[in-house]
Amino acid sequence: MQVQQRILVTGCNGQIGQVLVPALQQRYGKQNVFHSDVRGDVPIHLDVTDTTALLKLVQEIRPTMIYHLAAVLSATGERDPVRAWQVNLNGYFNVLEAAVACKVERVFFPSTIAVYGPDAPREATPDDAPTRPTTIYGIAKAAGENLAAWYRKKHGLDVRVLRYPGIIGWESAPGGGTTDYAVEIYHAAVDGQRFRCPLSAQRALPMLAMADAVRGTIEYMEADAEKILQPSGYNLGGFSGAPADFAGAIQQRMPDFAIDYVPDHRDAIAASWPEGLNDSAARRDWGWQPQYDLQALTAAMLGHIGAARAARAAEAAGKVVPNAAANAA
Repeated sequence: MQVQQRILVTGCNGQIGQVLVPALQQRYGKQNVFHSDVRGDVPIHLDVTDTTALLKLVQEIRPTMIYHLAAVLSATGERDPVRAWQVNLNGYFNVLEAAVACKVERVFFPSTIAVYGPDAPREATPDDAPTRPTTIYGIAKAAGENLAAWYRKKHGLDVRVLRYPGIIGWESAPGGGTTDYAVEIYHAAVDGQRFRCPLSAQRALPMLAMADAVRGTIEYMEADAEKILQPSGYNLGGFSGAPADFAGAIQQRMPDFAIDYVPDHRDAIAASWPEGLNDSAARRDWGWQPQYDLQALTAAMLGHIGAARAARAAEAAGKVVPNAAANAA
C-alpha cells in the first residue's frame, strides 16, 4: 500500500532529476510532487543558496520528503570551485535547516564515489573506506555525509545518503561529470561518429544504470527507518567498466564503431576514484539489488537512443513511427 507523501525535489533538471521526478509523480501523483531548479522551464524556480526563498518554499509546500538533487558536478566543479562549494554544501545546509524548521520527515542527499580518495581501496571499496577526496565536489559531498549523520543525531532528522557511481541512462543528458563519457559514447555510436574518449582505455570505474539508480533511490527512501543502520550513507553498486569495456560491448552490436583515447583532466580525477564498490551493506540492510549489467545496459542504450533518433527523423519528414521507444532493445 502506497503511503501518501508530499515531495519537494531540488535540482529537478539535472541528469537524475529529469528521470526521478516522473517516477515520483507516477508513484505518488503529480499533485504531490513539487519540483524546482535554478534553470530551465520549471514550475518552481529555486536557488538553494537563497536561504530566505528556500525556507519560504518549504513553509508553503510542507513536504514530508525532500529529494535534494541540486549540485555542481565534478568536472564542472573543478573549473568553478567557489560556485561548487556554495551549491553543494551551503545549499545542502540550507535544505537541512529548512527541513528541521518545518518538521520535514525525511531528506535524501546524493553522495558520490568522489568522496573516496587515492588512499581508499580501489577494488570493492567498502562504505567505511577513508574519505579523503581530491576534488572540490568530493570534499563537499564528504562533508555532506557527516552533516547527515549530525542532523540525525542532533535533530532527529531522517537524512538518507546514497553514494552513486557513474550513472548511465538514455532518459536524460549528462551534466558535467567525469563519468559522462559513458553516456556520450552511446550517442556517438548511434550517430555513426568516431568517439573521442577523455579517459584512458583501462580506467575502470563503478557504473549504474539510470533505471536502477532511480528505482534504488525510491526503495531506499521508502525503507523502514529501522533498516537504515548507517547514518552516513550506503554505496549503491551496479557494475564496473572501463572505456574499452564500453567500446567492446558496443562493437559487438556495431562492429564499425571507432574510438580514440585522448585522456584529459577528467582522467586524473577518475584515477583517484574506486574501480568498484562493495554495496553489501545496502543489499543486507534494505534489500538493494541492481538489474542491469554492461551487456544489458548497452542493448538498452543503443535501442532507446536509436529509436528516439528514428522518431525525430520521421517527425521531421512528416511521418509517424508508432511506439518507437517501446520497440527498443
